Amino acid sequence: MLPLVQQDSWLEPVSRQIDERHERFENRLQYICEHFGSLKAFATAHQFLGFNYDKRRKGWCYREWAPAAHYLSLMGDFNNWNRYEFPLENIGNGVWEIFLPDSRFREKLVHGSKLKVLVQSAIGEHERIPVYIKRVIQDEGNKDFAGQFWNPEKPYVFVNQSPDLGETPLMIYECHIGMAQEKEGVGTYREFTKNILPRIKASGYNTLQIMAIAEHPYYGSFGYHVSNFFAPSSRFGTPEDLKELIDTAHGMGLKVIMDLVHSHTVKNIREGINLFDGSDQQYLHPGERGNHKLWDSKLFNYGKTETLQFLLSNIRYWLEDFHFDGFRFDGVTSMLYLDHGVGVTFDAPEKYFGENVDNDAVTYLQLANRLCHELNKSNITIAEDVSGMPGLCQPIADGGMGFDYRLGMGLPDFWIKILKDQPEERWNMNEFFFTMTNHLPTTKTVAYTESHDQALVGDKTIAFRLMDKEMYTSMSIDTPSITVDRGIALHKMIRLFTITLGGEAWLNFMGNEFGHPEWIDFPRLENGWSYKYARRQWSLNDNSDLKYHFMGDFDKAMIDFMKRMRIAGSTPAWLLKADEENKTIIYERNNLIFVFNWGTKSIPDYEIPVRQTGDHRIIFTTDEKHFGGFGNISTETYFPTEKRKDGIFMKIYNVSRTASVYQVF
Repeated sequence: MLPLVQQDSWLEPVSRQIDERHERFENRLQYICEHFGSLKAFATAHQFLGFNYDKRRKGWCYREWAPAAHYLSLMGDFNNWNRYEFPLENIGNGVWEIFLPDSRFREKLVHGSKLKVLVQSAIGEHERIPVYIKRVIQDEGNKDFAGQFWNPEKPYVFVNQSPDLGETPLMIYECHIGMAQEKEGVGTYREFTKNILPRIKASGYNTLQIMAIAEHPYYGSFGYHVSNFFAPSSRFGTPEDLKELIDTAHGMGLKVIMDLVHSHTVKNIREGINLFDGSDQQYLHPGERGNHKLWDSKLFNYGKTETLQFLLSNIRYWLEDFHFDGFRFDGVTSMLYLDHGVGVTFDAPEKYFGENVDNDAVTYLQLANRLCHELNKSNITIAEDVSGMPGLCQPIADGGMGFDYRLGMGLPDFWIKILKDQPEERWNMNEFFFTMTNHLPTTKTVAYTESHDQALVGDKTIAFRLMDKEMYTSMSIDTPSITVDRGIALHKMIRLFTITLGGEAWLNFMGNEFGHPEWIDFPRLENGWSYKYARRQWSLNDNSDLKYHFMGDFDKAMIDFMKRMRIAGSTPAWLLKADEENKTIIYERNNLIFVFNWGTKSIPDYEIPVRQTGDHRIIFTTDEKHFGGFGNISTETYFPTEKRKDGIFMKIYNVSRTASVYQVF
């Protein structure tokens, strides 16, 4: 019996299936090692396919794996787009090749040359973008995409090592390069490096999670419909610009992880890999199984060796060529289950190990985690999984899947439900505490109250839910508003409550820390292709005459508090009191007493139970005036304890809509 089952008796009915899951991984890994030498050697397809320089032969070799194709030829501006001048040769095993010697092509195929590959197959003749191309650009005139031969005279040289965060928990700043600037337009890697990195560093976050890196034809997809897996999006700048961004972030002490989309790919034929060799099963599942109806996209066949090699090579490419520190794996729930987990209630162990599970996808994710940590043991892997797959963050050797963290996706859903559907008088304090702490200690969780999902059109951020239209009229510090006062107070409490209880790491989407107003709406026909809502208005936070900076200043102080007091890595919280009548929750964590009064009443001489004697003092509170509070409690006041037969107690001033943290001195 594997340790995963030994540690959780709930899994005993599926012990055999967990053993089989582990055996499948071991068998696949053994096959890879026997045929390719090692997992790391297997993940080097990008060093063979695509464009690679042959030092011995002195020239460039371009190769494609296209087993069902009848004919391939290379064309571009280097040969005036002659479709048939340079055919590739089928050298066996589905691999097509052409060698471009320096003696003939040095002056023709130059850095920046546009190119495509012509593919003839059972579905006809199509101009395609090479699958392993490392740069793709879009023509502004006809919006057509083309590959670009990328061979800069002076390749970027990294100068900074990835920082060692030690025991400091991950404080993740989720960001999107294009919408990170205040201007109405697409931001660039260089602008981000210059304007945004210093903000993130100053705010106390230690990890970037960058969205929409791999090239995608539709900007508004947030990068989730990838077409070219080895090409960083050119709409933000060059690959060297991205490398400089990552290198600069490392120099600032920031780790950088990539939002990796290996759960599906865009359907587009002109830009993507779908039907590249004319068949529907080259990298993808054939027929209906290859369609993700909800996402309108195509699905990978993770049981195919060439697909595994493509995806694992993609992982190695981003880690080694760009020095990313790991990945947030998108859409893991969709990958794990044949029905993509849609509408499923995961209330029995059989739901995780039955016929609905895509065992090949499970094996791929195990191999991906193994590879990431083989390449660098400090690399970070985070799974976006809402199902709670058992063993997701357990070591593979124990029967798990090997992720470092799981996103706490139920946490923002909880806050949406509370703020949208429940009046304050019905808020349940025990439910609040249970929801935040309801995860296994073996599953390290990234806690968050909202991500980019909650900021999109059709949804609302917490700030917008709390303050709504008054964000347009009452955010001046000279404009009194009960709604805004309540909104700012609860915005701070919700974040502090979630970060101190919800997990071992924290995530924030850029701008949400200061309650960025409105929604994200990318340019589209319906809004006149406007960038007005596809940007971040940093000036709102920078303006001392507006109330946004209260939330921004609090967030910065909260992050500093979490790191200084080492709360995220401490033992789980101990619930001391859940007072439903007064809507107050009190808990202890890391020898600190947390008091959250969610209600509308302030209560003098409010008695709370504590676990140690001594005078206590407030060391952190949401009610500080420079956080937009009212300064009702002095941080200089000492609160003595009283030891009685029934326990140890302390009397405090329990202020309405305020969270305070007490420490014994």
